[in-house]
Order: sequence, then C-alpha cells, then structure tokens
Amino acid sequence: MEFSIGKIDHIQVAAPKGGEAEAIAFYSGILGMEEIEKPEPLKARGGVWFGFDGFQLHVGIEEPFHPAKKAHPAFKVSGYDSFRSHLEEKNITVTVDDSIPGVERFFAADPFGNRLEFLK
Repeated sequence: MEFSIGKIDHIQVAAPKGGEAEAIAFYSGILGMEEIEKPEPLKARGGVWFGFDGFQLHVGIEEPFHPAKKAHPAFKVSGYDSFRSHLEEKNITVTVDDSIPGVERFFAADPFGNRLEFLK
C-alpha cells in the first residue's frame, strides 16, 4: 500500500447554537481540557476548540442539533477512579459498563447529551 492513516488529529462533537459557554464550562472547567483559539476564518461559524495531551476536541455548532447518543469519543484517563469521583461530585451521571472483559470504563454525557466514554 502506498499510504497509511496516521494518528487522529482531532475529534468533533456537536452543540446547539449558543452552547459555547456551556462547552467551555464542561470541557475546560470540569474535564480540564485547555481552550485553544480557533483559526480566524472559522470563528464566525461559532463553536470552541480544546486541546489535551497533544490532541484536539472541537465543539461545532449544528442546527438543528441532535446529540450523539451512540457515536462517541473514548478517552483513556490517568487517575481513572479520582476522575470518576470528580465527575460524580459535579453531579454528572456516570454509567459503568463492564460488558468487555478486562476493560474498566464508564460513559457520561456532555451538557448537550453527547455520549462520552472514559477508560482506565
């Protein structure tokens, strides 16, 4: 083969129009991702971008908005148990899933109802 797919550059989730402040409060304030500036030509579209561990998560504005209930990003988390407790302390519903033998994981939702997976 003359090509290969490299690593993921970024992932994107959607939010409703005007959801930027909630996205910042959740992804930066609760999850600890760093807000990064969007390129000038894309700012008019709305949304907000975040960086974490050399990757990016983009929150894009989508109208009409429908949260992703099945499709989702999955994040490996150091300090998994502390992180899970942190989310629960912030009143974020955590759903533990033990359906894959040997894999510790849980699901949660962002403020817009998008499914997120977190793995140990």
